[in-house]
Amino acid sequence: MAMRAKQRKLRPRNSIETRAVILEAAERIFAQAGPDGARTDAIAAAAGVNKAMLYYYFKSKAGLYGAVLEANAREFHRLAEAVLAEPGPAGAVLQRYISNHFDFIGARPYYPRLFQQLIQTGDRRVEQIIRAHFIPLSAGLRKLIERGIRAGEFRSLDPRHTLISVIALTVFYFNAAPMARKIGGINVFDPSEQARRKKEVLRFIRHALFTDPEDGAR
Repeated sequence: MAMRAKQRKLRPRNSIETRAVILEAAERIFAQAGPDGARTDAIAAAAGVNKAMLYYYFKSKAGLYGAVLEANAREFHRLAEAVLAEPGPAGAVLQRYISNHFDFIGARPYYPRLFQQLIQTGDRRVEQIIRAHFIPLSAGLRKLIERGIRAGEFRSLDPRHTLISVIALTVFYFNAAPMARKIGGINVFDPSEQARRKKEVLRFIRHALFTDPEDGAR
């Protein structure tokens, strides 16, 4: 009887919501424990499902981990691609891209750890995610920088290294969250800290890259 009562509390097998809840629980646990340290029992318990449901939807722990990475990469790709396709001066588009990138990570406290895991893991699924999402976005952002240089909006800098620097200004801030807390007592996910950091990143970009930093601020 107790077992049947427990089963009744589990989520429906064919529920779209159940898949999303499993992904949400898995994202937290994979970020905290890593792909090797994460336990399917813990993920199932956090999602409120039995372990068989994980395998029903994702086939294996590796499949679930890949699905977590894919979901984050796909959502960022969708948002970033829309920004890169917007009309207007390269400087304005670049600032919107940086602002959206900052807000995307800032709203996802587990994303920085997952991203670090992604770039340190070399399996086939991760390579597929990189090819499908990060390579196209990097190419689009580089083209934007090159367009700004040709138009005279940006200084004549190496586009490849400028791309790396632009991304690093946002990514490092969040990836260094544990160090920032220990060294400076800074919670990088605090809304006021995020607002201050994003403002300074955008100002730094304008002064480092724009031929007219004040024009970019207007």
